[in-house]
Amino acid sequence: MKKPILFVFIFLTTILTGCIEIIDDLSFNADGSGTFKYSINLSSSKIKINSILALDSLDGKKVPTQDEIRTKIDEFQRKLMSQEGISGVEIESDFTNYMFKLKCDFSSASDLQTALKNVASAFVEGKNLEELKHNWITWDNATLSRSIPELTIDQTKKVKPEDIELLKKGSYTSITRFAVEVEKFDNPKAVMSKNKMAVMIKSDTYSLMEQTSILDNRIYLKK
Repeated sequence: MKKPILFVFIFLTTILTGCIEIIDDLSFNADGSGTFKYSINLSSSKIKINSILALDSLDGKKVPTQDEIRTKIDEFQRKLMSQEGISGVEIESDFTNYMFKLKCDFSSASDLQTALKNVASAFVEGKNLEELKHNWITWDNATLSRSIPELTIDQTKKVKPEDIELLKKGSYTSITRFAVEVEKFDNPKAVMSKNKMAVMIKSDTYSLMEQTSILDNRIYLKK
């Protein structure tokens, strides 16, 4: 399944392009339930972001105000809280350093994926809606497959040439944790924790833009 993404911040990264650090952290309990954490750190670009937010529009697009961004985040949280199998939804927003964190618990990977798809459909449109039909994560209590949604990469491809160097300084880290040991995984760039119960892959955002499958992975647990 493709890796879940915090869709509400897509509009943020489209307009507020800069050096961005993203961490998605997915933890599974023995019964298949778990916790999803997703964070975006734009603090390295806060001066640029503040200058952009001072504008009415940029490249023909309306620049959202902080209040409008807060409203979108609140709307995302309300919608996610109402989804079946989702609980404990928390969103932290730091508009001084432009750092955003999401945390929620889920009853199953399927519930998490369905919930994010349902909520995302309210924030994307056009051809991006087609991407929501695909599965970003599959989990059968023995094998997990994850990848990055194309709609996320499509937004990154809109980056201006002068911002490419910032993308090279940015990073996307994917962490998957389990209640039992991992036997093996397919992505050669992934690394296993010392206790063999977690797998991590990290890439700079420019490489991710150039090769969308760079973070794809299939993880097999010990029986």
